[in-house]
Formats: sequence, structure tokens, C-alpha cells
Amino acid sequence: MIQMKNQLLMGTMALTLSLVLAACGGNEDDMGSGDMSDNMDENMEENMDDMDHMDEEDSMDGMDHSGMDMSGSGEVLEGLEEAQNPTFEEGDTAIITEAHMEGMEGAEATIVGAYDTVAYSISYDPTDGGERVEDHKWIIHEETADAADEPYAEGDEVEVEADHMEGMDGATATIDSVEETTVYMIDFTLESGEEVTNHKWVTESELSAE
Repeated sequence: MIQMKNQLLMGTMALTLSLVLAACGGNEDDMGSGDMSDNMDENMEENMDDMDHMDEEDSMDGMDHSGMDMSGSGEVLEGLEEAQNPTFEEGDTAIITEAHMEGMEGAEATIVGAYDTVAYSISYDPTDGGERVEDHKWIIHEETADAADEPYAEGDEVEVEADHMEGMDGATATIDSVEETTVYMIDFTLESGEEVTNHKWVTESELSAE
């Protein structure tokens, strides 16, 4: 009888110990899941912060040229004068030192034409309802409606008669900067392998001898 009681007592203790261990194991699992959840939340927050930072940089840069027509017809506007003593003459090659679009900087350009004029960087709201374009480079004086005899100044508003980007032609733009310079029409190849012909425009300061 005493032996049976001892066996029953031992069995009860063993069952209790098993339940305690199982409970501890469950708590450890729960803690592990909580840690994983916390880590995932932290990673998501870091990724969101990175995306916000990228968005801020893109906004500050203000140069989204995704709608830009890189190639052109090669036609020259009436009244645009060929440069008399350009640094780079037609047929010369030069290196592009500043990019208007991804894959452009560092590309070798072939000069198609060189012209003395006034170049403007502009900000405008596209006529097709797209997002506002900030600091677009470049349009030239001859690409403004009823171009005045004298160059425009920073802050002036002009009507654009160029179609370098969707929604540009006919837009009212604000002049951000003015540069009296030689502008070049060029051919070049992007890093992606895409060939661009008769691109308008790059300025003399954006090209370098090889």
C-alpha cells in the first residue's frame, strides 16, 4: 500500500515537472517570436527611413528627367548662330562631365554642332499635368516664345517652345539661371548601350577634352 502511494506520488511529481518544463519552453518560444518580431519591425523602420531619405534627396535634386527625349531631330532653330571659335568643333569628341540623366556622365560625345547663345535652366509645370520640373538644363534663348532681343534674367517668366521633355512645349517657365555660352548638340552612348543622337543641349563647361 505504501509502495503504491509512493509510486502515485512520484508519478504526480513527474507530471507536474513535465508541465512546468513545457510552460518554460513555451515562454522561451514566445520570447523568441517576440524578438524576431521586434527585429522585423526595426528592419522595416530602417528601410522606410532609407526610402524617405532617398525621396528627400530626389526632391532636393529636383532633376527627374524620366520624360526627357534624349535624341533629337538635328534641326537648328532659325536665327541660332554657329559658334565662331568653339572649344570643340563639329566631329570632335569630348567627355561629358555632368549628367542630365543616369548613365550620361563620363560618356564620350561626338560634337554635331556648336552654337553661341544664352542657355537657361528653368522650372515649370508640364502642360500634360505631370509633376513640376525643377532646374531643367537646358533650353536656349531661341527656344522661348517671342524671344526678346536681350537675354532674360533670373526670375523672369517665359513661354517655352522646346520639346525636350513631355509637357514642356507651351509651358510657362521661371528662369533659374542664365549662362551666356557655347552650347553643343551631341551624339553619345549611355551606359546601358542606348545610342543618343542630336541631343540638345550641353554647355561648354559640361564637356572636357579626352
